[in-house]
This record gives sequence, C-alpha cells and structure tokens, in this order.
Amino acid sequence: MRVTAPKALDTPYQPPRIFGARYRTATLGILLVVTLVAFEGMSVGVAMPAIADELDALDLYGISFSAFLIASLFANVVSGLWSDRHGYPFPFVAGMVLFVVGMALAGAASTAVMFLVARAVQGLGAGSTIVALYVMIARVYPVESRPKAFAAISAAWVVPAMVGPAVAGFVAQNWGWRYVFYGIIPLVVPALLMLLPSLRRPSSPDEAPSGGPRSRPVAMTLAATAAAAGAGVLLHGVDRLHLHPVSGAVETAAGLASLMYGLFRLLPLRALRFGRGLPTTVMMRGFFSASFFGVNSFIPLALQEVKAFDLSSAGFALTTGALGWSAGSYLQSRKEGAAHLRIRLGTSCIAVAILLCLLAVLPGTSGWIAVPAWILAGFGMGYGMTTVSITALKQSPVNEQGANSAALSVTDMLGSALAIGVGGALVNLIGHSSAEIATGFVVISILMASIALSGTVLAGRTR
Repeated sequence: MRVTAPKALDTPYQPPRIFGARYRTATLGILLVVTLVAFEGMSVGVAMPAIADELDALDLYGISFSAFLIASLFANVVSGLWSDRHGYPFPFVAGMVLFVVGMALAGAASTAVMFLVARAVQGLGAGSTIVALYVMIARVYPVESRPKAFAAISAAWVVPAMVGPAVAGFVAQNWGWRYVFYGIIPLVVPALLMLLPSLRRPSSPDEAPSGGPRSRPVAMTLAATAAAAGAGVLLHGVDRLHLHPVSGAVETAAGLASLMYGLFRLLPLRALRFGRGLPTTVMMRGFFSASFFGVNSFIPLALQEVKAFDLSSAGFALTTGALGWSAGSYLQSRKEGAAHLRIRLGTSCIAVAILLCLLAVLPGTSGWIAVPAWILAGFGMGYGMTTVSITALKQSPVNEQGANSAALSVTDMLGSALAIGVGGALVNLIGHSSAEIATGFVVISILMASIALSGTVLAGRTR
C-alpha cells in the first residue's frame, strides 16, 4: 500500500509581527522613546506663550523652536555617520543623555538665553536619538515589517497628543511651566532598559560602512557644522532685516551660502536639483515638515492671543493633528499603492488643511475651525511622510541607511527650522498686538500652503 504525503497548504507568507515575542520588547522601547520626544514637542508648543511671557522672550518665540531643530540637524549627520561605521547603540544612548540634560536645563532656565541653550541641547539629543532609531528599525526588523514599525512610531504620538497638551497646560497653569520639562526625565530609564537587547545586537557583514563621499567623518562633520551654522545665521539675519536692513541682508546671504555648501555634501547626489528617485524622496521630507510645522508651532500663540483661548484649549488643535497623523500612518500600512501617489495625497491634504486653519483667526469665525483642519493636516503627514521614510529606506543600500536616514532628518529639521524661523520673523515684523498676530498667522499660512502645493507637484519625481 502506497502512502501519499499530504499536500502542503498554500498559505500566504505572514511577515513577523512587531509585537510578537521576538520584537515585542524592542518595539515597546522604541515607542516609549518616540512618546517622550513627542510629549516634549507637544508640551513646548503649548507652554511657549507662558515661557515667553515669564522670560520676556516673545521676540525669540520662533528662534526657540529653531534652536532645537538646527542642533538636531547637526546631530542627525553625526549620528548617521556613526551608525553606518560603528552601529547605532552609542549615538542612541548619547542622544538620550543629551535629551535629559537639555530637559533639566530648560526647567532651570532663568533667562531667555539659557532657555535657548537648553533647547539646543535637547535638539542635539533628539536628533541623535531619532536617526539611531531609524537605523535600528532598518537593522532589527525585516523589510516586510518596517511599514508597521513606522506606523507604530506615528501611533506613538497618540498618547502624548491626547494627554500632552492638556497635561502641559494644566501643569503650566497650576505648578509652573518648568515642571513640564522636569516631568519627562524619569521616563527615560524604562525606555533604555527595554532597548538593551537591541543595543547589544551584533553587526552583520553587509552592514560594513560604504566608501562613498558621505561616509567620510571629517568632511561630513564639517558639512553638518556649515549647514547648522548657516541655518542659524540665515534665520538671525532674516529676523533682523526689518531693523537693520544692510547687516541683516549680509547675514542672510552669508548664512545661505554656508547652508548650501553644507547641504551639497550632506544630501544624496542631485538632491538639490530634485533628481528622480532617492534625491527627491529625501527632499520631500523637508516639504512636509516645513508646511506642517511652520503653521503648527504658531497655532497656540494665535488662538491664545487672537481668540483668547486658555493654554489647554489652544493645545487641543495640536492634539487632533496628532490623532490624524496616527490614522494616516495606520492607513498607509494597510493599503497598497504607488508611493508617489501617497506622497502627493499627503501634501494635498496639508495644503487644504492650512488654508482652512487660517480661517480660525479671522473676525467673526470660531477658533475651533482649527480642530477639523488640523485633523486633516495630521492625516496628510501620517499618510505621506511615513511613506517618504519607508520609500527612502527601500531606495538605500544597507550600508548607506544611516547616511540616508540622516539626510531625511536633515531636510526634516531644516524644513521645520527655516519655516518656523521665518514665521517668527514675520510675527516680529508685523507686530505683537492681537490684530497683528492674526495678520501674521494668515501670511504664514499662505506661505506654508504654497510650500505644500509645491511638494504636490514634485511628488512624481520620487519614482
């Protein structure tokens, strides 16, 4: 009697689950780190009007955000270089330490200058940590699991988005804004403990550093310094143009020259010319960040000064934006489709949302219009920006994932820093009265919507 072997079941391949036994601890640790960085971002946005009032720093409103972002830009590059050549553990741990030190300094700040320094230290920590996390995802998770890992990162914004603005507003009003910073510090310890196994992971042979132009530590560090310093000088010059036209113009031109020198060496070849594929994919990250955060950072100020919202109510629009972000990121992880079409949809949603949001400061309209508008903006960020991150990693060789993750973060941070810095300069130029802040917010919104629409046009070049 012949025995016939049973037919193998033709079951589709299921990628490893990010919350399965193998990846659960790493995933939870990554999510906690992102949650801490997100909570810091949401808290600062809500607390900044109170900080600016106590430290007499309304003129530095935009620069306080830009100081964080410019420092992050420098840390992005150094962290990416180190991650490619020696692995991601050291830049990750160093970044977390700097982040904690920056939070402590911010809580203890007694002057506007000290607060700006604290924000820069926070930026160094956050920039180093985020790039190391991107490389960690690329090295720890299989390719087919990465979309869900990035979706989970976006979802990690939900908790701080839901409770962060309300908690930060309550703490700032009742205990003082300093405790908004102090309260985050103790949560770093469990995050580090959960990521210890991933930090001890040995490197594989295909992760050896590449020999390309963006793998040279000295040259890249100099380029990062030139870009970060150039961005800072550029923003300082722009902010002084209305008071000192000649010297402000000289600073602006010098800063722009230094910035372009650095970017030419930090970004993939042909990125500044929007070459097809990876170069434009990396640049799209900047379009998303500039258009979204260029408005997002001024929503609490506009609602408080123009519509008399309290701290918690003004932060609610930021909450809804993060919820939309999480929904968009989740949807992109579940649906198939061409990457460039997803990116185009994301920028289109942001452009429409910004134009709706500017209505919130007009006479006779409710400030609560910002809530549905920013849900749509957040959806565009989650759906499109997450697609940019995944696409860039797919287009990168393994031994250039650190450099290209750094390039993504460079355009991300630079886009945000320049947009927020220019927005702050416009607020200073137009004025600080309620009506003048409303006018400034409208001008900022129109400018940022134009940037988002430009991204919509360029999205096709990511193919």
